[in-house]
Amino acid sequence: MSVRVRRVYEPPESADGVRVLVDRLWPRGVSKEAARVDEWPKGMTPSNELRRWYHAGEGSYEEFARRYEAELAAPQAAELLDHLRSLARAGAVTLVTAAKAPEVSHAAVLARLLD
Repeated sequence: MSVRVRRVYEPPESADGVRVLVDRLWPRGVSKEAARVDEWPKGMTPSNELRRWYHAGEGSYEEFARRYEAELAAPQAAELLDHLRSLARAGAVTLVTAAKAPEVSHAAVLARLLD
């Protein structure tokens, strides 16, 4: 399995494999052509409440990750997560995000769950 996380603002690479946008909103200033996103599973992104809570600085990354994993247990999100697992088993998958610090974002949580 090969799963990696990259910012959507970085140019796509041939090693990216399937590019999956893991943000709820389309990234500002990036065209669909430039992003070269293959899939956009909005149903597995963090809820607006959780996203706002985390970005407001009210909790730690560890607590955010725990809460996000709980959200991913919901049926629709779990189904989408299983789909990403099957993609990762078949080849390279790159989770793309607009997050300024992807290593402490929901994308990092997803990558850990997929590995």
